[in-house]
Amino acid sequence: MLAVLLLTAFTFITLDARGGTGSILDRVRETASTVLGPIERAAAAVVNPVSDFIDGVTSINSNADRIDALEADNDELRRQLLTAPLDQSRVDELDKLLRVSSLGGYKIVPSQVIAVAAENGYAQTVTVDSGTRDGVHRNQTVLSGDGLVGRVIAVGPGTATILLLTDPAFGVGARLAVSGETGFLQGKGRDPLGLELYNPQAVVETGNVVVTLGSPNGRPFVPGVPIGEVTDVIATPGGLSRLAEVEPYAQLTALDLVGIVIEPPRRDPRNALVAPTPTPTPTPTATASTSASPSPSPSPSP
Repeated sequence: MLAVLLLTAFTFITLDARGGTGSILDRVRETASTVLGPIERAAAAVVNPVSDFIDGVTSINSNADRIDALEADNDELRRQLLTAPLDQSRVDELDKLLRVSSLGGYKIVPSQVIAVAAENGYAQTVTVDSGTRDGVHRNQTVLSGDGLVGRVIAVGPGTATILLLTDPAFGVGARLAVSGETGFLQGKGRDPLGLELYNPQAVVETGNVVVTLGSPNGRPFVPGVPIGEVTDVIATPGGLSRLAEVEPYAQLTALDLVGIVIEPPRRDPRNALVAPTPTPTPTPTATASTSASPSPSPSPSP
C-alpha cells in the first residue's frame, strides 16, 4: 500500500510539473477551491472563536502574572517618584553632617530618627537607629548639619534615646563666639533657649553666635558646636549675670538624619564651624566739586 501511494504521488507531481500552468491538476485544484472554499470559511468562522476562547482560558494564569508584574513595576515607579525629594534631602543632610565632622574634627555615627516622644508629660526626646554595636554610649553629643541637637541619655544594642536641647532638663556650657564670654544655656520647652552669661558686664548683642563650651574628655559635650543666635537681650539692672534668649539653629521639629559624636576632636575647633560675619562694603559716594566764579568787582561810580 505504501509503495502504491508513493508511486501515485510521484506520478501526480510529474504530471503537474510537466503540465505547467495549464495542467489538468491546476484545473482540479481550481474546482476543488471553488467547491471547498466556502466550506473552509464557514468552518473557520465556527472553529476560530472556539480555539481563541480555549487559548484565552489556558493563558489566564500567564496574563494574570503579567498584570501583577506590571502593577508591581508601576507601584515601584510611583514610590521612587514620591520618595525622590526625601532621598535628596537626606543626601544634602548627610553632606552637611560630613562637613561639620570634618571641620570640627569629630568622629560621628550618622543615625536616622525613627521615633519622636510626645511632649505632654514626657521629656522631649527622639529615638535613632544606632546603638552600642555602632559605638554609641550615654552622654555623647548629638548634632545635625545645622547645629547642636542634644545628648544621648539611654542606649541599647540597636537604638538610642536623645534628649533634645529644648527640654527644660537640658543644660550645656556655652560661650559667645565673638567675645569668648562663657555661660550656661538651658532649654525652656517651646520658648527660646535661655542663656546666662557669668560676667554681668559682658557685651552681648542680638545676632551673636553661641557655641558649646565643651566638657572634660568631650562628654557629654564636645566644644565648638554651634547652638544658635541671640535673639533678645534681657535687661538685669544690678544682676550678677547677663541674660539672653537664643534661637537654636537645628530644626528640632523636622529631624531626620543626625550625627552622634563617638570621638571628640583632638583640639578645640573654636569658631571653625561658625560662619564668618559678612563685612559690609562701603558704598563710594561721588561729590561734585564746583569752582566758585569770582564775583565781579564793582565799577567805580562816576
